[in-house]
Amino acid sequence: MTDPISAPAAPAAAAFDPHALPPLRDVIARFGLEARKALGQNFLLDLNLTGRIARSANLPAGTTAIEVGPGPGGLTRALLATDAVKVIAIERDRRFIEALQDVIEASQGRLSIVEADALTVDPEELAPAPRAIVANLPYNVATPLLLGWLARIEAYVSLTLMFQKEVADRLVAKPGSKAYGRLSVITQWRSDARVLFNLPPRAFTPPPKVESTVVHLTPRANPEPADWRALEQVTAAAFGQRRKMLRQSLKSLGNAEALLEETGLTPTARAEEIDVAGFAALARAFRARNPLEPPSERVE
Repeated sequence: MTDPISAPAAPAAAAFDPHALPPLRDVIARFGLEARKALGQNFLLDLNLTGRIARSANLPAGTTAIEVGPGPGGLTRALLATDAVKVIAIERDRRFIEALQDVIEASQGRLSIVEADALTVDPEELAPAPRAIVANLPYNVATPLLLGWLARIEAYVSLTLMFQKEVADRLVAKPGSKAYGRLSVITQWRSDARVLFNLPPRAFTPPPKVESTVVHLTPRANPEPADWRALEQVTAAAFGQRRKMLRQSLKSLGNAEALLEETGLTPTARAEEIDVAGFAALARAFRARNPLEPPSERVE
């Protein structure tokens, strides 16, 4: 990871105007910034939409906003127009570092660029609390990034993230629905997640093949006690054979009947019928029978 690139801080910063800089399409043309499919790049160029995303994050004054994949800088500009004390953008594609120099200069010291792969960066090391993540995530790495942040979500004011709609639906799905699965359980165990709004493919350049959804996640005040790795193992077993009864799908964990008896869950129930509290209870019972040393806190 390289050191952040930023402009010297000014004594007093004027309100940032996202429209005062050259249009994003001109920036793309000037620097030859065609989207790269391998990096999951789809640019959101409408400053009205990027402004809506930034405002929906509802960042408290004094918060540092951390963005992943700023690209030509549409959302970056919008974040600079909020009450964020600083914006830190993580970008692995070097082409955009030069293209963002005008935004850095106009930010009066509030914007820093970190050249790195976001999967290798710990946002907690980039800025002190309070911090929040606001990002139009590359869809090919959105889920692993989210899981990494959920493991330490208490370190953030909030996460305001764009996903493809199918993934967003899974994040907020309730027991009994087809979309309810492992990602639903882990997300709702650690956070309060709600859908904000959808964006059609035509809002992006180039248009993706799917609809997109902005989701707002805040740390859950009192999450059910459970070990992360144990919950991962329990949900993997249960949803790996989601159409089977729990007494069958949990056999790979060893002594499934005893686990279900200890947690009071119906052996003939299926994974999609069990709520977050039920899976947390299963994880606790499983961990008690299979102790870890030391306990796991992060995604492996």
